[in-house]
Amino acid sequence: MRWNTGMWDFWSLTPESLHQTTILFSDRGLPTDLRHINGYGSHTYSFINKDNERFWVKFHFKTQQGIKTMTNAEAEVIVGKDRESSQRDLYEAIENKNFPKWDMKIQVMTQEEAKEFRFSPFDLTKVWPHAEFPLIDVGVMELNKNPNNYFNEIEQAAFSPSNVVSGIGLSPDKMLQARAFSYQDAHRYRIGTHYETLPVNRPLNKVNNYYADGPMNYSDITKASGVNYEPNSFDGPKENPIYNEPALEISGDADRYDRTLDNDHFTQPRDLFNLMDENQKNQLFSNIAASMEGVPKNIIDRQLTLYEKVDSAYATGVRKALNG
Repeated sequence: MRWNTGMWDFWSLTPESLHQTTILFSDRGLPTDLRHINGYGSHTYSFINKDNERFWVKFHFKTQQGIKTMTNAEAEVIVGKDRESSQRDLYEAIENKNFPKWDMKIQVMTQEEAKEFRFSPFDLTKVWPHAEFPLIDVGVMELNKNPNNYFNEIEQAAFSPSNVVSGIGLSPDKMLQARAFSYQDAHRYRIGTHYETLPVNRPLNKVNNYYADGPMNYSDITKASGVNYEPNSFDGPKENPIYNEPALEISGDADRYDRTLDNDHFTQPRDLFNLMDENQKNQLFSNIAASMEGVPKNIIDRQLTLYEKVDSAYATGVRKALNG
């Protein structure tokens, strides 16, 4: 059960949430289904080329089906009749060979640009302006097969940002660093110690690791050396320096989140708000007001103060919606 008071208490004390919650409560926050929505990597990753040079990147997946959204009232009717409406839509589209597609694009920032950029490029609450870092076409993602066994192929699937291939790396993005550690830990608890050996999670190419023992271990992974740690004295695994990533050129990247250093949490939500037409703004106002039902006045007032800093029309619209 959602606790409206808890949500708005937290958001009203974290102005960096303004951009994301403006998206959430806009018409874009409630897509009709999974086929008619964009996907965003959100985090900053890195590309490393053959010359061992690093570039910062963001991933985007733009739907070829177009964006389609619905109102709260429409969603109440649809989900009230079919709580799996989005899943059903995707399954039936694929079964009917109406394969959904997304254009995969990236934004690229050099390390030199990152040094001088006006806000931290690793801040998950910010987006990179497209005018400064235009989208570059990479390819197309197509969904063209439904699972044969839903439990085996979907329920036991284990995704983690720490699973990267050669040439793609992470960044000082704090949330990404946390997820790279915690997602695998969650999968070991949710599925089992050797979840990576399941067919849905196992790489197509053989992977040499030093995992041993524990529940679900069915493969022969005994190593000739008898050790699974490094450094060791028994001709066991040793670090190979050719796989090291280039050193970070910016000192203190991971610390560039202090609000006193990067406290502009209002420009990006203001730009987004100004892109909306009147109907979109009114839907935004009414969605926010509906979710504030039962929230104490002092918390609402604190949030309205943040909306004033974004745009006075934003605060006025929400206030009017709250009053009826």
